[in-house]
Amino acid sequence: MTAHIAGVSMTPFRRRPEATVKQLTAEAVEDALKDAGLTIDDVDAVVFTTTMQGALEGQHAVAGQIAMRSLGFQRGPVLNVENACASGDTALLLADQRVRAGDADVVLAVGVERMTVDKAGALAWFHGAWDVHEADGTTAGLLALGADVPTPEGVEEPAPEAKSLFMDVYASLTKFHMQRYGLTARQLAAVAAKDHRHSVANTRAQYRRPFTTDEVLAAPTISWPITLPMCAPMTDGAAAAVVCSEPARRRLADPGRAVRIAAVELASGSDRAPEDLDHHLSVLASTRAYERAGLGPGDVDVAEVHDATSFGEVLQTENLGLVPRGEGGAAAERGETTLGGRIPVNPSGGLVSKGHPIAATGLAKTHELVTQLRGEAGERQVGGARVSISQGGGGFHGIEDASTCVTILRQR
Repeated sequence: MTAHIAGVSMTPFRRRPEATVKQLTAEAVEDALKDAGLTIDDVDAVVFTTTMQGALEGQHAVAGQIAMRSLGFQRGPVLNVENACASGDTALLLADQRVRAGDADVVLAVGVERMTVDKAGALAWFHGAWDVHEADGTTAGLLALGADVPTPEGVEEPAPEAKSLFMDVYASLTKFHMQRYGLTARQLAAVAAKDHRHSVANTRAQYRRPFTTDEVLAAPTISWPITLPMCAPMTDGAAAAVVCSEPARRRLADPGRAVRIAAVELASGSDRAPEDLDHHLSVLASTRAYERAGLGPGDVDVAEVHDATSFGEVLQTENLGLVPRGEGGAAAERGETTLGGRIPVNPSGGLVSKGHPIAATGLAKTHELVTQLRGEAGERQVGGARVSISQGGGGFHGIEDASTCVTILRQR
């Protein structure tokens, strides 16, 4: 049985500390159902995700049941899921599985996050997104990867007590790639500048200021070679997708707007060597997704990938096979991944512009790609887009994400 996405939504990603989880959820759910031409009474099941509500508000359990009952969803099953930054992607996977198994005709996937109400608490949450019993060893191993690439003279970095451990980790992974494949700081800045240019046409993005490559390079250094415009900001927001069966699709008022889910694949990290990128969990997940969809990287027209920092986009475009290994930065610098290029990546502006409300991020990528495949993206539309791919990684375990989900969507 096939599954389709009949409706999508994404609230504007903003700092909205006054908005409750229920309010953000309501905005996303109501818009997604309206987009599908359905009501809450048509929904058979809900997959709900929020990663921080427990830590920041004390709502440690049944968050989905509480948020959804306020919208009139009662008696039906609600599945609560957590997979760090891959939570929204995982919610879509579970909705897809339930529909394909024949257990439901219409399943709603919802991701919501309220982060800016407690910035310190939100930052502390990240320290629980890896093995807390091995944190010191994990940190030492990750920082060692980039130890042989020195910070250039004259670069001003924040004082040690003001630095972010996680930005230091991302910087170390970036340096490892620099040393092994020749990635340059300018190429990394070109990736960020490209995404910020894309964001100008996205009214839902938190930041919509265009940057040049030189401006990205000249911005304050967070942890060399990462500068401020290369980092995803914390934000508040929600996103949702309505997943339906083929019979339910045919009953829609406008069935032609539904987009088919060709594949969703989830993978976990492994004890691979740092150099063994052929077994990176994103490679494994994307390989399975391509096989299930009967497609290959050359068939992809548009992509949305996880860029908590701009290096994430470099690495993931390579892992998905969209560019050759080691050429993610060079491809961006040549314009291959920009709108109008060979394979546009992050036409939404990416996390670095759009913002990163953890549990909502994966479904926000779904919103962008469904919009692209419908031909409804306006100024950021990728011409002739028929096949899309998204990747979302969550947590950390060893030297890579703990979890990654890869989704391929296509026009029917």
